[in-house]
Amino acid sequence: MNVHDNIEQTFNQYRLLLFSIAYRMLGSATDAEDMVQEAFVRWMQTSQETVQSPKAYLSTVVVRLCIDQERSARVQREVYVGPWLPEPLHLEQYPDLGQGALLDESLSYAFLIMLQKLGPLERAVLLLRDVFDYEYAEIAAMVDKSEANCRQVLRRAHQHLEQDRARFAVSQEQQERLTSQFLSASLNGDMQGLLNLLAEDVVFTGDGGGKVRAGLKPVSGADKVARGMLGGLRFMPAGVQARIEEINGQPAIVGYHDNRPYGVILLEVLGTRIQRVYTILNPDKLRALTPQPR
Repeated sequence: MNVHDNIEQTFNQYRLLLFSIAYRMLGSATDAEDMVQEAFVRWMQTSQETVQSPKAYLSTVVVRLCIDQERSARVQREVYVGPWLPEPLHLEQYPDLGQGALLDESLSYAFLIMLQKLGPLERAVLLLRDVFDYEYAEIAAMVDKSEANCRQVLRRAHQHLEQDRARFAVSQEQQERLTSQFLSASLNGDMQGLLNLLAEDVVFTGDGGGKVRAGLKPVSGADKVARGMLGGLRFMPAGVQARIEEINGQPAIVGYHDNRPYGVILLEVLGTRIQRVYTILNPDKLRALTPQPR
């Protein structure tokens, strides 16, 4: 094996970890892949003799790239058409992306939405410490802050997210049942059936990115959301087939048109009712999805 191959092999040992960090940081598989590729370019240009720990070096590169990317992305989202939602993933394509309860939870759509409330630095510190279990000294070096400052940043992040933690106390069976009932009621035009599933203060958020018809603002209230869901079906192209698949580790409704993903609906459940409805229709955010065999 020549030196070039050895350098590339070392990078590939950490490729999944780097993608895993970047996807959670950015909420976009496409952008995460770009960050990993940029890290690879920098790795190939680095003198290996100066690197004591490839894992620490590569993690630092990706974290800093993501912080810079997220700061510029926030500016871009000011002109984004309608609400911005994270990019959904078939985790079967990344079988080792989540290992253990905490890693799996951090890939859930509710967690990715929750992370959007944090600034780039808070997000990085929270993920590195709570999800990936880096030591404070390692995190401090990665984000170029003191250990004491990183502890303060993490404490602030926990305070911001404290109320949202209740989102994750739902069983898989409950999620599957309500998702199936929601799909059935929608396809059957069953207004009362939808109302029976939705919380009174349910919120619908649609992301079409200005490329597909979707609401420009979140809609709240069971009646408005139910009417909006049934009304929106009229604008779908003929031949869309919907089925339930696992997206980001939870049951979700995926629509296919001409064997390509057309849209994804993810439900956030609290107790026995649906509290949030997220619809992703922006085709740029569906590229990472591939039709699953039936």
